[in-house]
Parts: sequence; structure tokens; C-alpha cells
Amino acid sequence: MTTATTAAPTTASPAPPPSMRLRELVFGAACAAALRAAARLRLPDALGDDPASVEDLATATGAEPRPLRRLLRALACYGVFAEQEDGSFVHTDMSRLLREDDPNSLRFISLWCTEPWTWAAWPKLDEAVRSDHNVVQELFGKEFFDYLHEDAPESADVFNRAMTTSSEQSARDVAALLDLSGSSSVADIGGGQGHVLAGLLEKYPSMRGTLLDLPRVVEHADARLRRGGSLADRADVVPGDCRAAIPVRADVYVIKNILEWDDDSTARTLRNVIDAGGPGARVVVIENLVDDTPSMRFSTAMDLLLLLNVGGAKHTTRSMVERLTAAGLVIDSVRPVNPYLHAFDCVVPA
Repeated sequence: MTTATTAAPTTASPAPPPSMRLRELVFGAACAAALRAAARLRLPDALGDDPASVEDLATATGAEPRPLRRLLRALACYGVFAEQEDGSFVHTDMSRLLREDDPNSLRFISLWCTEPWTWAAWPKLDEAVRSDHNVVQELFGKEFFDYLHEDAPESADVFNRAMTTSSEQSARDVAALLDLSGSSSVADIGGGQGHVLAGLLEKYPSMRGTLLDLPRVVEHADARLRRGGSLADRADVVPGDCRAAIPVRADVYVIKNILEWDDDSTARTLRNVIDAGGPGARVVVIENLVDDTPSMRFSTAMDLLLLLNVGGAKHTTRSMVERLTAAGLVIDSVRPVNPYLHAFDCVVPA
């Protein structure tokens, strides 16, 4: 079976004038909604390697052909799918990322960023900017994750799947970057299901590891780390809240994408890591940044979403350095992990 491709334009299109670009931007919700619709219809999964007619895609997704063509054309404007001269559609590099079976799939990330609660929260961004507080408590009467798990189980499931997908993909990059030779133990703090830890244990066959996260999270830990798993004899899974205490002793502590809460929670977590590791312990903090990265548009959007839902924030390089040094850590280096993540390699001083 041959893979259909679309020819690249021979000349670059002129940039739209400011008035047109601003009109496009204020309709950004339409693009987000179109991506969500495509993901929920499983439209990218229905389209194979060959061009497909709208009628065939409508049959495969249970949609009506006329509005489906409108959806496809809207997405094609953004490079998600491409329309052929005969009216059929083919995949593009971006539309393939919405397939669930793609190794770099962004399907659940796309769903998570467009869940129903987000449409209720975004219109209150001006209130959050005025107050510097999240708006979820006012909207739903409870803290964000309590709302998710108690009142929006479908959104909670999407969140878990999105975080799992993201963690699985970034774990490969983290394991490739970190040189832990000479260390005998590593602890993944707030490590979710433990994909980063599993990757590091596979890279270093003599190393022991510990995963610490909330009870409801670690009960779904990576199968490799649980009883009967391929890494279980070298792994401990510990339920706990790193903001309260870290009852784990290790040579190296990895903290990835969790220092996005309020400043007090971040400070308490870093203090707890320092107390647990003691002098000489290595602490690797891995975060998205909102300055000087290729993913600025995505990172700054996620930064605003964190303001809305938990009152948190993404960091700049400077703000991350300030928090790490204020906690008492000495920073040895700051390195990119991939286009979306940076690693701050630190040590607890004597």
C-alpha cells in the first residue's frame, strides 16, 4: 500500500495583514473545537494511508458527509489533513499525531486541553489575572482535582491518559539525557505511573529505584514496576504526598513537571527533597519553560490554563533558578531535554 503525500508549495504564502491575523486569532476556539471534534469522532484513526472520500469517512465515523467536509476543510487550513483536487482527503504529519496508535500520539493531550471545564474557565481569564487566583473553586465549588475525580470522571480519565502518553514519550528523552553512572539509587518524586523511573532502571540494570506519588496515582503504576513486573525486584512503589514528606533515601532525585503549583507548595517539596537526600544528593528538576524555547506558544497557553485551574504557573529559567537556589540547592547545569523540557541538574550542598 502506498502512502499518499501532498506536494509542498513552491513559494511561501505572504503573511496575512494584521487585521486578518487578529480575526483568525479571535476565532482560535473554532480551531480547538475542530481538533476536539476530529479526535472524538476518531476521524484520524478512520483515515488510512490512501486518500479517502468524505462519504467513506462519514460512514466510518458515523457522521453526516456535508458537515464532515466542512470540519475537514477547516482543519486543512491549519495543516491538519489535506484536501486533494478530487475532493478526497489525506493525512498530514499533524493529523497523524491525532491517531491513537501513533507512537507520538497527541490525541489525549488534544482532548485534555479542550475538555468541557476549559470552555467554562477560559472566559474568566480576566478575573484570574486580576486576582492571581484560580477560578475553579468559584465555578465548581471545590478544588480542581477534587472536581475532576468526584464530578467529572470522564475528564479525569482523559487527564490520566494524557499524562500517561506525555510521560511515556518524554521518559525516553529523560533516560537518554541523564547519566546516572556511579549512582546506586534513584527516586522519581511525584512521578505519576513511573515511566521515567522504569526507563532509568532499564538503562542501569544494577540500580534500585523508588516511585512516590499520591495513592490513587501509584496504584496504577507502570506494570514493569509492580509485583511480577520485569523491574519489580529493583523498584519500590510508595504512596505519599511530596508536599507533606518524602520518606525516601536515594542518591538521585528526579522531579519532573510538578513544581507548577503555588510557591508555598513548590518550596515545601524542594525542602522535603533536600531533607530526604541530605548533603551530596543529586536533584534533577525537569520542567517546561515559558522563555527561550521552541514551544513558547504551547507553554504560555498551558501557563494560563494552570492559572485558571490550580493557580499554578509554568516557569521561566530565571524563576526556576530563583526557587531552586532559595531552597538551598546548587545548580550545576541547565540543559534541554527536548524542545519542550529543560533539566536543572542540582546538588544538595554539604
